[in-house]
Amino acid sequence: MPHGKPAGVRCVQLMADNRCAIFGLPERPAFCGGLQASEEMCGGNRVYAMQWLGELERATR
Repeated sequence: MPHGKPAGVRCVQLMADNRCAIFGLPERPAFCGGLQASEEMCGGNRVYAMQWLGELERATR
């Protein structure tokens, strides 16, 4: 996404199984590489993690 990813928009690089299609490639944005998973971010399940990421996106609009 040349101009960044708007909050609430699914990344175009996510595959159907939610893995990054450009993981480890130079095209991967620095932000993605810097986003380190943590217990705070991931919680115990996908629902929690998606809510946390949604809050992060809203806070950084």
